[in-house]
Amino acid sequence: MLRVVPKFKGCLGFALALLLALEAVGGGAAQAASNAAALSPVVPIVKKASPAVVNIDVETKAKRTAVPFPFDDDPIFRHFFGEAFKNFTRSVPMKGRGSGFIVSKEGQILTNNHVIDGVDKITVTLSDGKTYSAKVVGKDPTFDLAVIKIDPEQDLPVLPLGDSDTVEVGEWVVAIGNPYGLEHSVTVGVISAKNRSIHARDVNFDGFLQTDAAINPGNSGGPLLNMDGEVVGINTAILPYAQGLGFAVPVNMAKQIMGDLVSYGKVKRGWLGISVQNLTPEIAEAYGVEEKSGVIVGDVFADSAADKAGLMRGDVVTALNGEKVKDVLWFVNKVRSQAPNSELRMDVLREGKKLTLKARLNERPDDPDGKPSSESDSIEGASEALEKVGLRVAPINRELRREYKLDPKSDGLLVVEVEDGSPAQMAGIGEGDRLLQVNGRKVVTVEDLKGAMQKKSDSVVLLIDRGGKTFFVSLQKNGSESK
Repeated sequence: MLRVVPKFKGCLGFALALLLALEAVGGGAAQAASNAAALSPVVPIVKKASPAVVNIDVETKAKRTAVPFPFDDDPIFRHFFGEAFKNFTRSVPMKGRGSGFIVSKEGQILTNNHVIDGVDKITVTLSDGKTYSAKVVGKDPTFDLAVIKIDPEQDLPVLPLGDSDTVEVGEWVVAIGNPYGLEHSVTVGVISAKNRSIHARDVNFDGFLQTDAAINPGNSGGPLLNMDGEVVGINTAILPYAQGLGFAVPVNMAKQIMGDLVSYGKVKRGWLGISVQNLTPEIAEAYGVEEKSGVIVGDVFADSAADKAGLMRGDVVTALNGEKVKDVLWFVNKVRSQAPNSELRMDVLREGKKLTLKARLNERPDDPDGKPSSESDSIEGASEALEKVGLRVAPINRELRREYKLDPKSDGLLVVEVEDGSPAQMAGIGEGDRLLQVNGRKVVTVEDLKGAMQKKSDSVVLLIDRGGKTFFVSLQKNGSESK
């Protein structure tokens, strides 16, 4: 609001009047800014954090047809004119956008791996409009994180990293990023869930923070801030057509791997060499385990740390380094957080006996054939108990080995028939699956199977082998019979 200015004569009077008017306007603006900050705690957070948030523009070359042929998808056309057809293609620049934030004053920037993966050119724009070419320092597809670097003329502002483990559901958060190219857009919401697992399209991750702060294409790689202005997550994913559902990688995961990305260009993770599943009440009952939480071991890979430590299929791991195992996600993250060559102490239950085993972790192999991701495999599904539910098995013999192309040394019982529409079929059991154990007992013959099924229990637990991978499935007997 303007103040009333008294009348003054001459130039001096005009100058004094102008000064008073400017003072009034300036004071009003300052008061308005102060009031805004007082009304919304987000204002000072944004002012402090924005200089450390960057926009990332990427460019890659893609081959496109220069002339729109009407038959370019016709296989016969391609058969006769394929080579000539290539002469009508040209490289077209494809552009994309993302976000990131500065983690070192020398110009290291944290973002998502999918923002910069496979691109030819990366350009970073700071909040003051300055642009820099960036290079990739290191990337980790597992957690969808990457570190890129620019070479600034002076030290840059840095965002402080918070503690994502202490974040509470319902806590206010602020997202800053570059959605749809709209630079430094700010959205506000709350943490709506923790430890979300998303397995869809190119997103395959366990442990997301879920928020209703609007996250859109272009926000990827930007910071999710708490009310102290600390980064608690890296905005990563959205669900198509969903509203109020955004997902961020917890910053504590980024803390664990940033050092490796900078030092080695990749993450050096500890690897135990097993596949695990959650210890369900059905499996616990079948194996006579009183523990309420833990993971049960499926495959143990040859010459792995687990193999050398003496871990066996069917063992139940209840604690790691003295900490109680909560579930598969906790177990996997705990193992991954350990450095290669570090020692892992495991409390194990085996056939009712308590054991303590020590494993010296290997480095997680890069080769997919090395099954580095097996420790995160938690195969969902169920199986039913044999003929009563539409499942017929037979001891493996020479004819079955030949018919189903089995390993010559394979033994056990083979699923040879699954009744259409039966609970077994609905549960995903397929012809050619191999039955290795029932209720913790190895089954090679039908007599073995009968003995394993004599146990009085409301559930039955089967160990299935499919294509060389084993997994446990459980079934409640009551109400599971075919009608």
